[in-house]
Amino acid sequence: MLAGQEGKLYIGGEWIAPKGSGSEAVVNPATEAVIGHVGIAGADDVDAALSVARTAFESGPWRRMSVAERAAMLGRLCDWLDQRADRIRALITAETGSIQSFARTMQFATAMEHARHYLVQATKVEPEALPLEPVATAGGATMVGGGLVVYEPVGVCLAITPFNVPFMLNLAKAIPALVMGNTVILKPSPLTPYSAFIIADAAEAIGLPAGVLNVVNCGPADSARLTGDPRVDLITFTGSDMVGAAIQAQAAPTLKRCIMELGGKSAMIVRADGNLDAAARTALASLTFHAGQACAAMTRLVVHNSIRADFVERVKTLFEAVNIGNPADPAVTMGPLIRENSRARVREMVASGIADGARLVTGGQVPESQEKGFFYRPTLLDEVDNSWRVAREEIFGPVGVVIGFDDDEDAIRIANDSDFGLSGSVFSADVGRAYAIALEMRTGKVNINGGSGKMSSYHPFGGIKRSGYGREFGDIGLKEFTYTKTLAFHLA
Repeated sequence: MLAGQEGKLYIGGEWIAPKGSGSEAVVNPATEAVIGHVGIAGADDVDAALSVARTAFESGPWRRMSVAERAAMLGRLCDWLDQRADRIRALITAETGSIQSFARTMQFATAMEHARHYLVQATKVEPEALPLEPVATAGGATMVGGGLVVYEPVGVCLAITPFNVPFMLNLAKAIPALVMGNTVILKPSPLTPYSAFIIADAAEAIGLPAGVLNVVNCGPADSARLTGDPRVDLITFTGSDMVGAAIQAQAAPTLKRCIMELGGKSAMIVRADGNLDAAARTALASLTFHAGQACAAMTRLVVHNSIRADFVERVKTLFEAVNIGNPADPAVTMGPLIRENSRARVREMVASGIADGARLVTGGQVPESQEKGFFYRPTLLDEVDNSWRVAREEIFGPVGVVIGFDDDEDAIRIANDSDFGLSGSVFSADVGRAYAIALEMRTGKVNINGGSGKMSSYHPFGGIKRSGYGREFGDIGLKEFTYTKTLAFHLA
């Protein structure tokens, strides 16, 4: 944010001082230092954002522009952000505690790649012709009936984003909604608000029409005003399943659409013929690149009993080599958790697993060398039963649990015995068998032997069960921000 915008909200194309309860500190989770203050919206501010977003959709030029015109303008927004890549990556590291390699790739580069992909895909969305049908008329003649399917903007979209990958998810929600002709109210996590306000900076710089994008930071009561207001047509939310359920309940009286990308407890199945080094590196990446603060992390490590001891030893070695510290240092390979309450949750869940009978392989404590910051050692628990809390509840921290199995049917049963269904993974030298197992797993995505190597812009992402519904990315993710209209007519 620019210095003159500190503590303000972005509503109706203007930076305004909030009429709510002042401001709150934004804290660097690695140092506990205050890096700035962000304004907190009150009821009047929320009402203003709703009003201008509704007016901009109904009466403004945005939805009447062609998709190509909107894509061109949003392309300039992406250019503005790309030109400030170093500044934004540094901001992400300070705000989220992300290590620099993760800030450079997933947090920034992947975000920009997805944003630009959406802009290209949007220009390819065309009316779709429906099959022609002969229809007998009352006079005995035959006419030909046909139709078109067109995709139109939903209206005002409320995007609520979390703290873990805020810049990416702010763009992943705002860009497809905007390019398809909607207006957006972006409500970031109060822990990482700057990753949203920098996008408002870009919107102002490129002259995005007033009211098309609004960024509002507010507390729970005023968030509920947003989710329950009839002026909002669609809510896209990423966060915990409990908050998602609350938002769905708030949205229900107005029957607005919701896209819910919620928690996960994803299983990685490692067969006896699986590549143990590759599987161990996947566990390392899932649980340390952002201190395990990822909804799609492979947190349940479901390993064939014949190779389980070998796998556990490999992961232990990798975990103990992790360089934990302030991610301002590029040599650091794991940063902090976002806040002390998150670390307390991790501690409590690890203690629960040990009390139930798990064997602590490594970790389970705060690094002695870190006097400040919310750090916790990457932790591996073996001999875990899938029925225990530590195997069933999302921890959102650097904790992996190893669960043994004896045959493929047992592995599939364990993987599917979960309230969640967001992601998953299978490692096996028998690719055909891995494919068959992947088809049996009840989850939104499965990586086979490491997957495609990236979070592809072409791949829809989302969950089932308590991991939510709806999809982000790909053509499906773009069309989530439209409604389908059928135009029927006769030709002769």
